Amino acid sequence: MTRTVFDEAKVHPAIREKIATYNHDIVDEVTRAIAEHPLVVVGMKQNPFPRRTKKLLAKRGTPFHYLEYGSYLNTYRRRLALKMWTGWPTFPMIFVKGTLIGGFEDLEALIAAGDFDAMLA
Repeated sequence: MTRTVFDEAKVHPAIREKIATYNHDIVDEVTRAIAEHPLVVVGMKQNPFPRRTKKLLAKRGTPFHYLEYGSYLNTYRRRLALKMWTGWPTFPMIFVKGTLIGGFEDLEALIAAGDFDAMLA
């Protein structure tokens, strides 16, 4: 996978630390959860897709760890750090054994293909 990321050499040294530490606490919290749990779902209030994800996993009897960060009306700057970190633009962010699999529709596709359970095994 090739993803265009702004060249660090083109970032002025005076702001590199600001970029590196931008809301790092939220990234650290998600990183710890990923290390401790085989299935992590990161979501937000008012967004129907994290709700659908939790409902689908609960219906299947699949245990998961859920982290929720604000709503459309708040906490967007903290959530932005997660988007910058992963490159994934929406919520939920679903991690299986440390691998970002995408969001709700990506989860549905993996389940339909029979790959999701194999990833968790």
